[in-house]
Amino acid sequence: MSVSILTADRVAPVPDAFGRPLRSLRISVTDRCNLRCQYCMPEEEYLWLERCEILSFEEITELAGVFASLGVDQFRLTGGEPLLRHGLDGLVRMLKAANRVRDLAVTTNGILLASSARVLREAGLDRVTVSLDTLQPERFRSLTRRNTHADVLRGITSAREAGFGRLKINTVVIRGFNDDELGALVRFGRDAGAEVRFIEYMDVGGAQRWSMNQVVTREEILARLEQQFGPIRPVEKASAEAVAAPADRFLLSDGTVFGIIASTTAPFCGSCDRARLTPDGMFLLCLYARAGVDLKAALRRGASHQELAATIADSWRARTDRGAEERKALGARGVLFQIADLRQDPHLEMHTRGG
Repeated sequence: MSVSILTADRVAPVPDAFGRPLRSLRISVTDRCNLRCQYCMPEEEYLWLERCEILSFEEITELAGVFASLGVDQFRLTGGEPLLRHGLDGLVRMLKAANRVRDLAVTTNGILLASSARVLREAGLDRVTVSLDTLQPERFRSLTRRNTHADVLRGITSAREAGFGRLKINTVVIRGFNDDELGALVRFGRDAGAEVRFIEYMDVGGAQRWSMNQVVTREEILARLEQQFGPIRPVEKASAEAVAAPADRFLLSDGTVFGIIASTTAPFCGSCDRARLTPDGMFLLCLYARAGVDLKAALRRGASHQELAATIADSWRARTDRGAEERKALGARGVLFQIADLRQDPHLEMHTRGG
């Protein structure tokens, strides 16, 4: 299989049925994870994808090249836990060889980051986002059922030392669990040279314990932080890419910037420019989608670059997904998928599709 190395100038992204451009692709490189977070993977064992079904690095690079030829220039490696994928730095090098991969990032839980941050940076990785939901080791253990809080903190330090200047920390805010740590997390991010982004608790994938009562809204987060830090100003979104970004950013009087992703109470479906690729090559048009397009099958039967591009472009042009808005419109709502559904189809899990 040949790997597409693209050198032409950037092209205009493909628009969907509502004019939303396909600009960003999240690539889940594994469905495995070394944590068992209560809001994502509350069980110990799951229906895992077969190893032979997982895309090789060459296949991922080939598909990334096709997406890049359609105007996608922002790529993010996710999981599961992407650092569990052996030799991930090799994939980073392969992706960065195609110069249309303008921005390459990874989202990680940070446990393995201390030992891999420098090699990933040297391979060409541009940005790192670390998930950290609490600063308290005991809370971390109760949430994840693992005793690796210190490893995450070391990973954040190592990422800074490796030269990742645009470090972000993602925090899922859950009422009654960590909503009393908002100010402490902002201070931690400031001292660590990272931008904290608070995420409203979402009813996606395996979030079987989700309820609206546990959601701490953007307005409440801002009100609590204003009590601690004084007036907070929004940061103006100065470009189309910034408008499409999921986080609204805010500025404290001391210059500290933090973000809030309000997908539950204020969905950004109207500007969403992102798609997802599962570890076994399913192309998902929406985080809430029940089904996707099987690109791996086409790739392995020898489809050409042009044929793959046509499949992707046609699927995106027909896209009308507004999953988060539709969930919000339900009013009273429960979990997205039932346990029986999740056990029958691993593609419904967030650790497979990349959150």
